[in-house]
Amino acid sequence: MDRLREQHFRTRARIIEGNGPARQHALGKLTARERLALLLDDGVFVELDLYRRGKEGAQEATDGVITGSGEIGGRRVFVYAQDFTIAGGSLGEAHAAKIHKLMDLALDAGAPLIGLNDSGGARIQEGVMALDGYGGIFYRNVQASGVIPQISVILGPCAGGAAYSPALTDFTFMVRDTAQMYLTGPDVVEAVSGKRVTHAELGGAEVHGSRSGVATFVHDDEVGCLDEVRYLVSLLPANNLERPPSTGATGAVSDERPRLAELVPVEPNLPYDMRHVIAEIVDDGEFLELHEDWAGNVLCVFARIDGEVVGVVANQPLVLAGVLDAAAAQKAARFVRFCDAFGIPLVTLVDVPGFLPGVEQEHAGIIRHGAKLLYAYCEATVPRVQVILRKAYGGAYIVMDSRSIGADLSLAWPTNEIAVMGATGAVNVIHRKELAAAADPDRLREDLTDAYTRRLMHPHYSAERGLVDDVIDPVRTRSAIASGLAMIRTKRRVPPRRKHGNGPL
Repeated sequence: MDRLREQHFRTRARIIEGNGPARQHALGKLTARERLALLLDDGVFVELDLYRRGKEGAQEATDGVITGSGEIGGRRVFVYAQDFTIAGGSLGEAHAAKIHKLMDLALDAGAPLIGLNDSGGARIQEGVMALDGYGGIFYRNVQASGVIPQISVILGPCAGGAAYSPALTDFTFMVRDTAQMYLTGPDVVEAVSGKRVTHAELGGAEVHGSRSGVATFVHDDEVGCLDEVRYLVSLLPANNLERPPSTGATGAVSDERPRLAELVPVEPNLPYDMRHVIAEIVDDGEFLELHEDWAGNVLCVFARIDGEVVGVVANQPLVLAGVLDAAAAQKAARFVRFCDAFGIPLVTLVDVPGFLPGVEQEHAGIIRHGAKLLYAYCEATVPRVQVILRKAYGGAYIVMDSRSIGADLSLAWPTNEIAVMGATGAVNVIHRKELAAAADPDRLREDLTDAYTRRLMHPHYSAERGLVDDVIDPVRTRSAIASGLAMIRTKRRVPPRRKHGNGPL
């Protein structure tokens, strides 16, 4: 027995030691086990299928992927980490079967699933079985969607069919310089189009973080990336039946913030950074921003207010004056749907001049994409609080979680302007003939604009008609939101009984 035990431990140690870190480090990457050590709490990783071997291509144990369960901040997660040192981390039948087993366990246990991707793609030696393996992963991604949080971390190549799994998960992290994700590589692009591109130009972290919107978070190195994965997990519920983790009340219901009265210019056309407003409203000024470099005219962040996790959607006047365009609507819609699926209350901060006009936007399908955000809010059953800081014009006012589409509580600052359009634009339409015939059209326009504003756009107009519940002092914004969320935290609303709606795609 002693001899067999000694042989077993030697074999196990050799497998865990792997092919050594030199090859990965030379590529500027960590090994799969080094990544797991950074991601998970110490000493709680339970590995599965350590001795599993593939039929073709990778005749080494683990078959190029490490699977198991550990904890992050004392909370259970399931994770797989592809090992590029074994057959380039390529996916074959056994490799896929290990991931399938892990995904099934995560769903049954009701715990988050994290995939650390670093793979050369399908194992060609195994032919169609590799493709079948990918299909099994995609199927499970969809079954788990809205049930457990799914996080993809791209730490090397992720090409071809492999890219669809991150696209199906809730959040995608990428690391600059080492991560690439695309369906067809540079060689294929050159053969088809004659254009030569690098891996980074085609599908690097910068491309997906700022242009395609595929990457939710982009980091300079793996250490910072994995640390932020841990932070994200700390903000998410384990599954859709559990509440997000709370840190306990922080006294927000009585917390006034005088700086809020100084941050936002009264003049509706002057820009400011909405991030500074968010920092004053949330606990400790801390928040996690999604898609920081994509569709910057709308902000989507996770934060806590009075110890409770919230999702914040906010217009960003620093970028395109905070208008909604096709990309911004897509970005916000998916965030709203995630929050609703996992019981995270929504806070919407509004300062929007409308939808971005133009031929390019119309041809890009702004109607269809704007409808995604409208649909997401209309469908959401979580507690919802809207705060209108300044402008809220036209259809964009409706779409940004107005009372008419189901917001539970609508608050406004005294600087609010809620209308079909700005006063000057409205006067130009309504009094077009009078202005054209006037001896002094500028003076007449000014007088008519003042009259229109006094009659239809004064700060209490919407409150007088029940579309705004209260006009609040800006310094009370944090306390008013916290009190409102506390009031509706136990909100229960059963959606209509149906299989599913047909949301615009």
